[in-house]
Order: sequence, then C-alpha cells, then structure tokens
Amino acid sequence: MRCFSATLGHRGLRGITETLLDDPEIISLSTVRDRHTNITQQVIPADDKLHKQRILAWLLNNETYDKALVFTNTKLQADALGPELRKQHLRVGVLHGDMTQDERNQIMGFLRQGTIKVLVATDVAARGLDIKGVDLVINFNMARSGKDYVHRIGRTGRAGEQGLAISLITHQEWNLMTGIERYLKHEFEQRSIKAVGGKYKGPKKIKSSGKSAGTKKGKLPEKEEKAKVKKPKQRLRDKKNIGKRRKPSSSKSQEGPVEAGHKPLSRKPAKPTKPQ
Repeated sequence: MRCFSATLGHRGLRGITETLLDDPEIISLSTVRDRHTNITQQVIPADDKLHKQRILAWLLNNETYDKALVFTNTKLQADALGPELRKQHLRVGVLHGDMTQDERNQIMGFLRQGTIKVLVATDVAARGLDIKGVDLVINFNMARSGKDYVHRIGRTGRAGEQGLAISLITHQEWNLMTGIERYLKHEFEQRSIKAVGGKYKGPKKIKSSGKSAGTKKGKLPEKEEKAKVKKPKQRLRDKKNIGKRRKPSSSKSQEGPVEAGHKPLSRKPAKPTKPQ
C-alpha cells in the first residue's frame, strides 16, 4: 500500500501506516456524487444580475452564519461585487487568481481572525482552502459543472457540522442547474423571499399527454379533419343555377330526346320556290 498526501508530513504518514498494519481497518471513500446530508441545498430564482445583488445582500444581512463564501464565475464579477456589498455595511474580502500570494494570505488571515465575515471568490477558493466556521455558501453564479459545484459547497458542512448552500438562478442558468441536479441525483429545494421577490419563478410547466386537448379517442381534431377532406370548388354561376332546370343551348340538343314535361319544337315546312 502506498499513501500520498500534500498536507501530512512523513511522521504523520508513518503513524497511519503503522496503525493500519498492526490493526487493519476498512476505509471507505465517498465520491463527488454522494449526497451531502449535512448540507441544505437551495435555489432562489432571480430576474437578472441586479436582482441577484439584492437577494445576496438580504441573505448576508439576515442569515445566521459565522463566515460566508460567495462564489462568482469571473474575476471581474468578484471585483465588482465586493464594493457593492461593502455599501451594505458588510465586512467583505475578495479573492481570485490575479492576486499575489501575499495578498491572498492577507485576505485569508482577515477571514480566519474574523476581521471580515464574507469572502467573495472565484473557484480558486473552492479547492485546497481549509477554512473553519464556514456556515454559508452562496453561488452568485451557478457553477459551470457538477464537480465545481461539489467543491464549492464542500467548504461548508465540514467535520459533521451543518451547512447551507444557496444558488441564485436566472432563466439563463436554469438548464445548467437541472443538469447538476441530474449529475448529483438530487433535487434542490426551491426557495423564495418575499422581501426581495421577483417575477421569475422558473420555467412554466407544460402538461404533456398523448391525446390532443378536446379530442376523443380515434377522432382527429375538428380543424385537422376539415383540412384533411378537401371539397371541390364551385363556380359562382353554378351556385346560382342550383335547383333550376337546364335550358337547351343549341339546335343539336333540340333534336335529341325530349325531356319529360316539354313539347318538341315544330318546324314549318319550307315554301316551294316558283319556277322562273
């Protein structure tokens, strides 16, 4: 058996291996798809980015937490969101990949000491950072994949503690969110806040059935049935002559069989010509 770790020293590894060799145990490892039973996962529909900012400010001012992580998908979004939250009198720090290592260490020190309570960060904070006391994770932008989502919410609910993960979803992110639900095989709890309510409540559900509305079994809809049966075109003069008897139109028709109720036309004999 070989053990590799980026955080444990050689002495720590030696102690683990000696214990396992003397008293073997079964170690089970969870996968990213395993359900986080100690993390409540919620989604809140939002109209647009400005509506998201109002929801985020309300959550950070009303939820109970020791430390909170707010994730964005871009560095520009993180830099823009930090000052907006400070206007709401929140103690906020920003962390992303364009910062130097000294700047990152300083921000992380402020968070651990409690100088700041909210950290707005990109996915650089989703992996490799062990921050104690993170009770709340908010996805201002939905994670791009199921794996990224799992790493983000994994910052809370650690060591058996309870955590809360909330994702703010616009109509453009709804399909992405449902894809992550399928990946995790877990349906998120949908939540609404009256104080910062919006118009968007998610896509409208369309009832689908095998039969068309208003039709009976074995019958086509009335419009489809009419379209299927084509009626021959009638000329206007034919419509006017409906019910009327047809009159003979030429001398040939007069010489033919006589219709019932009509007398044949008589012809006068031609006058003889006088001899000259």
